[in-house]
Amino acid sequence: MKRVVVVGGGYGGLRCIEGLEKVEELEIVLVDRNPYHYLQTEAYSYIAGKSDIYDIAIDLASWCEGFGRVKFMQMDVEKIDFDAQTVYANEQSLEYDYLVVGVGARTNFFSFIEGLREHSHGVKFLSKAYNFRKDFEAVLYEKLNAQSGTTSESINIAIGGAGLSGVEVAAEMAHTLREYGKTIGTRAKDVNIYLIDASDTILPGSSTYIIENTMKRLKKLGVNVLTSSFISRVDADKILFKDEKELPYHFMVFTGGIKAAPLTNTIECEKNRIGQLIVDEKLNINNFANAFAIGDCIEVKDKKGRILPPTAQIAERSAEYVAQSIVAKEKNIEQSSFDASVMGVFVALGGSYAVGEMFGFIKVSGYKAYLLKKAITYAYYLGLKLRINTGFKNRKKIL
Repeated sequence: MKRVVVVGGGYGGLRCIEGLEKVEELEIVLVDRNPYHYLQTEAYSYIAGKSDIYDIAIDLASWCEGFGRVKFMQMDVEKIDFDAQTVYANEQSLEYDYLVVGVGARTNFFSFIEGLREHSHGVKFLSKAYNFRKDFEAVLYEKLNAQSGTTSESINIAIGGAGLSGVEVAAEMAHTLREYGKTIGTRAKDVNIYLIDASDTILPGSSTYIIENTMKRLKKLGVNVLTSSFISRVDADKILFKDEKELPYHFMVFTGGIKAAPLTNTIECEKNRIGQLIVDEKLNINNFANAFAIGDCIEVKDKKGRILPPTAQIAERSAEYVAQSIVAKEKNIEQSSFDASVMGVFVALGGSYAVGEMFGFIKVSGYKAYLLKKAITYAYYLGLKLRINTGFKNRKKIL
């Protein structure tokens, strides 16, 4: 029986396994340093207190057991020997016939911005989102606990990076503050959300429809949008800009860039400026026909050569392609090149409001867009939950 080793339990890794598990001739092993799958696309909701930790994280061991024949190993992969077809992790070795690398990316705390790493949170990891949520709830508690009749001090929350993650976090937090205004009164107005980006627009690369409608919503929610704003330094209590202006802040989250996960540094392969692997048209690493890479750890381009954004959608599409490729190889069928494109974009903008665009011509906003986005998310989450429930029942039978 041939073995497929999937490194990384993100959106891509899980989707790849779903495409392979029906092939009984394949043994499938999922390897990840964490015991859980983190629904990073829903981090904005968790940070703002709209959802709980069990809504954005699922147990990988139970999920794998739900298939009955997929094995999970919690290990931190240190090295891959492509010639020997072996993965090395935690002083163990794991041989493979097929390899899928889907280790994702992490926040790129730019080194040229002094103090950025030390004084800001990212959202790429569950632990970072957890810490950010604690800080946000601490602000709300501080306002709730303020003595009535006293002058309340203004608190500024800074979000660096006005891409999809930054915009969604800013919008959901601003909406949460509006809702809390009903319970903690005018003191909620003393909390200000600042969304900061060096670009001259929010959501760079998005359509005019998405950008304009998102800006309208952010302004309605009271988010202070600072574009063309270059951060030069971050101190413990203030952000300094290149134009010498300053912004006092209580805490900061940074979503302004990514870089490939550390494992990619150990792979001798062509890489782009942020460390993503440059793979061939069939997503092979260094032309090894049995070794693939998917998701945020690779640079993905469309037919026109434009680099596509690192999204869960692209990770899943690349994973589906690789699963099909492995099945095709087992049947000695030639697989065509990977055809990448973004089918649609939805931006959650606080409460029951979103903006979306599908296939380049379907445009929706407001509650309708929110329902469509929630339907997509719910379908994904329900699939995970059903598989986990099956795995939990299987584990109880064994015990």
